[in-house]
Amino acid sequence: MARTPDKNTLFYGDNLRILKDHIADETVDLIYLDPPFNSNANYNVLFKTPDGVQSQSQIEAFEDSWHWNMAAEAAYQEVLTSGNSDAANLLAAMRSFLGTNDMMAYLAMMAARLLQLHRVLKPTGSLYLHCDPTASHYLKLLLDAVFGPTRYRNEIIWKRTTTHSDSKTWSKVADCIFFYAKGPTFTWNTPREAHSDEYKAAKYRHTDEDGRIYRLDNMLSPNPRPNMMYEWRGFPSPAKGWRYSRETMARLEAEDRIWYPTYRDGSLDTSKRPQLKRYIDEMAGGVMGTIWTDVPPINSQAQERLGYPTQKPLALLERILAASSNEGDLVLDPFCGCGTTVHAAEKMGRKWIGIDVTHLAVGLIQRRLRDAFPLSEFQVLGTPKDVGAARALAEADKHQFELWALSMIDNAQPYKGGRKGADRGIDGFVWFQVPSTDGAGSKTITGKAIVSIKGGGVTDSHVKDLITTIDHEGAQMGLFVTLLPPTKPMVARAAAAGFYEAGGRTYPKVQILTIEELFEGKRPQMPWLDPSVFKKAKREAGPDKQGTLL
Repeated sequence: MARTPDKNTLFYGDNLRILKDHIADETVDLIYLDPPFNSNANYNVLFKTPDGVQSQSQIEAFEDSWHWNMAAEAAYQEVLTSGNSDAANLLAAMRSFLGTNDMMAYLAMMAARLLQLHRVLKPTGSLYLHCDPTASHYLKLLLDAVFGPTRYRNEIIWKRTTTHSDSKTWSKVADCIFFYAKGPTFTWNTPREAHSDEYKAAKYRHTDEDGRIYRLDNMLSPNPRPNMMYEWRGFPSPAKGWRYSRETMARLEAEDRIWYPTYRDGSLDTSKRPQLKRYIDEMAGGVMGTIWTDVPPINSQAQERLGYPTQKPLALLERILAASSNEGDLVLDPFCGCGTTVHAAEKMGRKWIGIDVTHLAVGLIQRRLRDAFPLSEFQVLGTPKDVGAARALAEADKHQFELWALSMIDNAQPYKGGRKGADRGIDGFVWFQVPSTDGAGSKTITGKAIVSIKGGGVTDSHVKDLITTIDHEGAQMGLFVTLLPPTKPMVARAAAAGFYEAGGRTYPKVQILTIEELFEGKRPQMPWLDPSVFKKAKREAGPDKQGTLL
């Protein structure tokens, strides 16, 4: 039986399996998910070379894997036999309409996951699904089938970019965020937004002697209330009575919160009604709507930008968490990407679980949390923690071992996103910048190191091949990462490669690192790491427990 972790946890692996094996029924307070899908291109994390070129070495960290295959067929059958007849009937109808194409594969995969997410939500829990218009209409139907149409709360439109030149169509500038609650009673902290200057000028037109601005509000009961029918300071009872009791009226008067109509001579005009003073400095603001234009996307100069183009703004997640969770609640993101959801949860005093299927993302999230919250405590499950586990991963899946080992090296980028296939001996790159030596002052030049990873037997020829690749690729350095200890001829050949000089310092041109050394904290000797690849997350000053609802 699944048991939900009792500490903040980052999982590596397929979220469907992890949800089934590790998350118990009705234990999660809030779910946010932004599942990747784009029918025309990879909905990916794209990394460029430092000069901005999307060359052969560009990374596609999330290759769009939604194709109709055995996994999609298995997900489809799982939904049909799930016991949720609405979801089963809807998915069957979708298959009849769409056939077995990429969109249908995506919907089958998502339906299976949405059923699991519904299972793990508490009865008072909520789910926010973030998507673009490519599949939003289909996903809305799936959510209705899984949660029930009456559990739909809102469709939020977030303006994520400015207008641009789209050919023969309205400019695509917004995403959809669907908000569903599992039950009729759910956590809700009303989000508010500051009143506009126009609203304040039109409504708040009065000023007290002490300079406080206020507006006048009705003090009459909207419904008949016999116990509230009384005369007050010479003002006859309204037809339906006052809104407040005598005791409350006396308190409001003592606090100078009742405005009385008067004649020019200052005497009370009892033909009119007293009104309540509502001060602008005590008003929480208007209730926030479903069109969000005040949360800008992360631009190239944003302090929180980590070099991850699909990264969502922290303010967007803080708003969602503030509205639909409380301090100490458990937040889950099953597609956590670069970790914005878990960052917001950590900052706001929530417990959290993040799941991702790429080692690159898991490594990035670990660095992000450690940079922003040096004292934070969390566990990472599904990745090797010692040499024995690393060896088991290498034996089970050489490709995943290479991606995991690469994630152990700061700022390393997998070659072509780590796709399986011929890699010409290149498993990744590390870009760096060093001062120019031509007397150009503060200018820098860009260099790169080739990374080669081996999870099996190693020989001197592997180092020789790396040196050849360095020269062929025009690189300056090479890193050879090995699970097994290097042989003496390997060490000798690496040493014979000489040194790379940059910024007044010299570095071994070819360096050999073992997995054991990486576990012990040893890192390659490198020139300045290029900050444009992965920036450090801003260190948070301290927890903001509830977050702002404005």
